[in-house]
Amino acid sequence: MVSRRDAILGAGVVLAGAGAGPALGQSVKAPPVQPRHAKFAAEIAAAQDRLDAFMVAFNARDLPAYEATFNFPHVRFASSTVTIINPGYHKPEMFERGSLAEWDHSAWERRDVIHAGADKVHIDTRFSRFRKDGSLIGGFDSIYIVTRLNGRWGIQGRSSFAP
Repeated sequence: MVSRRDAILGAGVVLAGAGAGPALGQSVKAPPVQPRHAKFAAEIAAAQDRLDAFMVAFNARDLPAYEATFNFPHVRFASSTVTIINPGYHKPEMFERGSLAEWDHSAWERRDVIHAGADKVHIDTRFSRFRKDGSLIGGFDSIYIVTRLNGRWGIQGRSSFAP
């Protein structure tokens, strides 16, 4: 039997059943592209793919894969702090302290495109953090800025209410 955590790590997105929303602790799929953004459907798909890869890598605690989802410098606005992140910033210890001390995995609850263009997509998100037993730590609204630099899509900025 595959555990919920293994299913999340392996697939990134697992639905509870046909026509149903995701089960607790599992990410929602990217929503359909809205007609107003149809011109940038390919760019939106690439940006949403980066969010999928970001969540899978983070949940797997795979720091090289996690940082591969970024474009650098990456800017994070959270906890009343602005952090400029460059390659090598993230360390394995980050999963053992602070707001991630009791964390097991996260999941997207919402991923709605706000704005889209040829080289940048703004996505209104909400993600939740869960403990190993599946209980909720908290949900956090955020905005992710996904850019295409030198032909490569990556998350270049995010602002969240997460600690």
